[in-house]
Amino acid sequence: MLNKAIFLDRDGVINEEVNYLHKVDNFIFINGIFEACQHYLKLDYKIIIITNQSGISRGYYSIKDYQNLTKWMLNQFENKGISILDTFYCSHLPESNCSCRKPKPGMFITAKNKYDIDMAQSWMIGDRETDSEAANAAGIDNTILLKSDYQVDKSNSHSRFTIDSLEESKFIITS
Repeated sequence: MLNKAIFLDRDGVINEEVNYLHKVDNFIFINGIFEACQHYLKLDYKIIIITNQSGISRGYYSIKDYQNLTKWMLNQFENKGISILDTFYCSHLPESNCSCRKPKPGMFITAKNKYDIDMAQSWMIGDRETDSEAANAAGIDNTILLKSDYQVDKSNSHSRFTIDSLEESKFIITS
């Protein structure tokens, strides 16, 4: 049986946007993230985090720094009774020709193959158009763009929905 998943971008969706975030002291969870994730789990979705982390290739922080922050973040979810199935990251620079950096679908395809994900029944919540573009390229039509500090051009958006808060996602993802 295939699994359905909620794919979440990290920076701007799970935590407030901080350029090249790699320290726990700078990590601030987005309001409503825990309640939204609890809602998704009640609907039998698996939760997977998909994140670009070019700060590693830029030398701003190490893979170990990223892993330590991720471990801390996942523990915070666990403390709230939320199980995150997995996290996938791309450490490449935007100009690299990798297949994993969003807007390319590589991380989604890896997750799909690893966990037998039904992409047609899955969702992506991101804060940039590249999140939705990558999800679309991987076969996910159900995309939500969470408004953040980035300008949103709804007329050219690849996202199916645009929301102001994670609370709104609970009214969109209902089954």
